[in-house]
Amino acid sequence: MSTYHRSEKHQTRPDRKGLHPRNLHKQGYDLPSLVESYAPLAPHVTTNAHGNLSLAFADPLAVKALNAALLKRYYNINGWDIPEGALCPPIPGRADYIHYIAELPGLGEPKTTLLDIGTGANGIYPLLACQIYGWRCVGSDINTQSLENVASIIANNPPVKGRFTLRTQPDKNRIFDGIIQAGEFFDVSVCNPPFHASQDEAVRACQLKLTKLARNRGKQKPVSRSPTRNFGGLEAELWCKGGERLFLKKLIKESQMFSTQCRWFTSLVSKTENVQPAKKMIRKLGAIDIREIEMKQGNKITRILAWTFI
Repeated sequence: MSTYHRSEKHQTRPDRKGLHPRNLHKQGYDLPSLVESYAPLAPHVTTNAHGNLSLAFADPLAVKALNAALLKRYYNINGWDIPEGALCPPIPGRADYIHYIAELPGLGEPKTTLLDIGTGANGIYPLLACQIYGWRCVGSDINTQSLENVASIIANNPPVKGRFTLRTQPDKNRIFDGIIQAGEFFDVSVCNPPFHASQDEAVRACQLKLTKLARNRGKQKPVSRSPTRNFGGLEAELWCKGGERLFLKKLIKESQMFSTQCRWFTSLVSKTENVQPAKKMIRKLGAIDIREIEMKQGNKITRILAWTFI
């Protein structure tokens, strides 16, 4: 029985502390198995003061190696890599997104088609959707170098060839326009919006995050004025004019223009204060169903906003 409630009611979860029941990472990371599957991860695995294996999550190289290991071990994705500085997505949280949208009405079957807005250099949502549910996916981005990197990942993985294709968005001020073609239909679109309004804001947020990481590990080293993000992020991936709220406004407005060509429009919303303005705009534009899906990984809470005009 679905746990979704219609007409904008907030979804409650059976276990608020954990990942989706079908998420392969809900029991944590099995580092020995991951090292066995992906040897380059080994140099990043250490033994902590309690005698347990651990990973330096503040090190971007360690995080990237972990992602490559997870994708190979659990999803049969080989040779996953990203350019230096590109966004390195946390695999468990991205898998949660795919599992939750698969429960939306009309989705979940292998014939499902997915459009990823801003797939970046990692292509993570389509890769997971292809391998978990067998969906057919399109990834779009304004950065041609990012798409070239995803193309190389696809080329190295025959199981996703023919099921994951790429498109370049020629206009940075457009989202669906220029990507969804005439007569084309998608079952669902996904998006991880840039959530900062400027580079300075992104740097400040990173400084705060790294300071907290250091404090939690008992270290009091000063944070660099130009810190390296442990999960990386290029300009279009981390910030845009107006930040997350303005991007969501554009996304929602354009979704109405393509209301008959996509069953469900969805987006991550990282900032709680952006949820209600987004839902208000979606209602005003005539969506017939709006859903807010809460996801929690550790102490981090994010949410998916989903809406449909069909």
